[in-house]
Amino acid sequence: MEISYKWLKRYLPVDLPASEISALLTDCGLEIETMEKYESVKGGLENVIIGKVLTCEAHPDSDHLHITTVDTGQEQPLHIVCGAPNVKAGQNVVVACVGATLYPSDGGSITIKKSKIRGEVSEGMICAEDELGVGEDHAGIMVLPETAVPGTPAKDYFQVESDTVFGIGLTPNRSDAICHIGVARDLSASIHRHLGKKIPLQYPDISGFPETGPANPVSIEIQDTERCPRYSGLHISGVRVAESPEWMKGLLRTVGIRPINNIVDITQFVMLECGQPMHAFDAAKISGKKVIVRRAVKDEPFMTLDGIERKLDPEDLVICNANSPMCLAGVMGGEHSGITDKTTDIFLESACFQAAGIRKTAKRHTMKTDASFRYERGCDPNITLWTLKRAAMLIQEIAGGTISAVTDCYPIPVEKKKVDISYAQLNAIAGQELEREMVLQILTDLEMAPVKDENGIMTIAVPTNKVDVTRPADIAEEVMRIYGYNCIGMPDRFTFHPSTLDENPQLVVKERISTYLSDNGFYEIMNNSLTKSDYSRFDFINDDETIKLMNPLSKDLQQMRQTLLFGGLESIAHNINHANCNLRMYEFGTIYHKDNEKSATDSVTARFPHRQRLSLWVTGMLQPASWEAKPEESGFFYLKNMVLNALQKANFTTKRLVTQQLEKYCGMVHALQYQFRQQPVVTIGEVDPEILKYFGIKQRVYHADIIFDTLVAQVERKKIRFKELNRFPEVERDLALLVDKKVCYEQLEKIAYKTDVAIQSVNLFDVYEGKNLPEGKKSYALNFVITNQERTFTAEEVQAVMDKLIRAYEKEAGAQLR
Repeated sequence: MEISYKWLKRYLPVDLPASEISALLTDCGLEIETMEKYESVKGGLENVIIGKVLTCEAHPDSDHLHITTVDTGQEQPLHIVCGAPNVKAGQNVVVACVGATLYPSDGGSITIKKSKIRGEVSEGMICAEDELGVGEDHAGIMVLPETAVPGTPAKDYFQVESDTVFGIGLTPNRSDAICHIGVARDLSASIHRHLGKKIPLQYPDISGFPETGPANPVSIEIQDTERCPRYSGLHISGVRVAESPEWMKGLLRTVGIRPINNIVDITQFVMLECGQPMHAFDAAKISGKKVIVRRAVKDEPFMTLDGIERKLDPEDLVICNANSPMCLAGVMGGEHSGITDKTTDIFLESACFQAAGIRKTAKRHTMKTDASFRYERGCDPNITLWTLKRAAMLIQEIAGGTISAVTDCYPIPVEKKKVDISYAQLNAIAGQELEREMVLQILTDLEMAPVKDENGIMTIAVPTNKVDVTRPADIAEEVMRIYGYNCIGMPDRFTFHPSTLDENPQLVVKERISTYLSDNGFYEIMNNSLTKSDYSRFDFINDDETIKLMNPLSKDLQQMRQTLLFGGLESIAHNINHANCNLRMYEFGTIYHKDNEKSATDSVTARFPHRQRLSLWVTGMLQPASWEAKPEESGFFYLKNMVLNALQKANFTTKRLVTQQLEKYCGMVHALQYQFRQQPVVTIGEVDPEILKYFGIKQRVYHADIIFDTLVAQVERKKIRFKELNRFPEVERDLALLVDKKVCYEQLEKIAYKTDVAIQSVNLFDVYEGKNLPEGKKSYALNFVITNQERTFTAEEVQAVMDKLIRAYEKEAGAQLR
């Protein structure tokens, strides 16, 4: 939300630096995310001066250029080469001096430099309207009236206005601060608290509103009082639709609003002033002279102001005349009932609509407007009359007209909610004792002065614009944000109670794996559990089991994810697009499914089961090329090694796993799955190239999917024990074996370990397939480490172990010794 400092001063006459205002607002809960300088003419026309053309002669080396001398109020006139056809001696013109930067109306920028043009020195530029950014005309240079004084800065002549615009990151609960007056209220309280200056808030004066006037010719009927608790309106006849005054257009442009005409601009101005959206109808287009607030009919067609015909839903609220809808309540007006240049009579609306209904309508029709932004957060039902009178008086002042009597439909008035809070409660929440006088000062400045203060208990009548203040804790929060959280003192002593609960095994395993992966160059990522419905195009996503949102936030967040794969690929694509191509990432997350066999009587968790997953991704190079090392690419075996090491770090014995090769699995190709008791635990593979193509990724990506719930359940709960290091030497032996191609290394490894307990480790250090080998065969070279914990092995004992191993390989794997 954008707030103009100059606009703010209309209600709070302060003269503090913008940086100090920013700090005060942030400290009181209105976080300033941006603070930008605004100028009515971009660049502020710095170093641009009014000049007078003294001489104008044709350029000797051009048929269209002129050599001029221009008086800019300096000691010596400037020599300027000008190509405009209308330049003449005696004209008052606008001159951009050397060093000036102009921002033309068609975009871009021009920096003026001293130069030579066809041999003649040029010390500036005589400007056209569009070059200055003050108009669109480029037929020639801008010629000023004779009253213009040479030497006058152009920013003074054109009355260039500057302002500071604060970008506030407004939280959804702060509907009271959704306008300039609301921000001014908090700022006034903050200045009083921290600077000791009491600057009263100055509300616009509406005392001149005519108490008597002609009857309102337009009647109002509310058919749904739940969705529309209040609707106020009046009629103004004889208005003149024209441009708004410059002061109003300037303020609207400052906060990014494009001026349209005086009537529409006034409704926008009042909305930004006090937070109440308004709408003006052309009274001549209200059939039957009747305004009806009702629910829409299913598929009822309605053309909104943006020229789009929309099919309405029965949950939409519409403002209708006697025959058809005129406005989608709280969101956008209709194309055929708005204000035009021919409008002479208007009907002015100021209403309160249910926040939830407006939010759903805006999302249903994918429409975000300034009005819906405010209504979604909850507008004050007791401000509609004030804003109606304020807008009507501005319209009468600027556009003329006769104001009718007000019609106010308010079936069930909303009363201020009363909340009791004791000073003891307040101090307990704050963590320190607060002075009563200071508390009362803050509440008074926030227009929340207690209606009763007895026996240490305050009764607060909460203003109806503070929809989030309903409990004593909320009152304490209002006081504390103005008091300043930075002013809360640190206690001299902290107390805590050590937990006596058992360790959470899931957290322990997660911490161990995270530490290992992060220490080895992996980055942890976190993606949204909501994902695109378009991912259902891939065959491994079961659309019948997908949990879809009834009211999604956007097209990118339409359903719950069934895999972590897509979130990781989105992150990889984002990084590659920003020239970061060498990536190692991991994510702990939850995936969701719908169990179609469960009924509505089953629990939510039974109908929509979810499981914890751990996913890893690697792509690109492990290390770039350097003078001391060759470039090394990440790949399947690197990822496999990292996964197995991570499992061992979590006390999971990987020797218990059985492997199975899979051609395709959940978006991976050429995958290897590790199973425990016939249940998958880990699957590692290369991401399907077709999926990578969808994400625009042109390099290989390898992915590991770990069923974290299963992993945690099988982790051994063993304590770390220390034992003496083996004092006896280890013996290494190598074997080269000729085996069938279908034999894998895992088989040979398991045979070795079960053959003799003296074998401590097995390592595959070479694989060969090719010439000089029989058809269907391959060669494995294995290294074995043999040791004894009690004595040194003799050569004969080592050879006996190796002979036993060779016989086992021949019998169980059909291996031959090479």
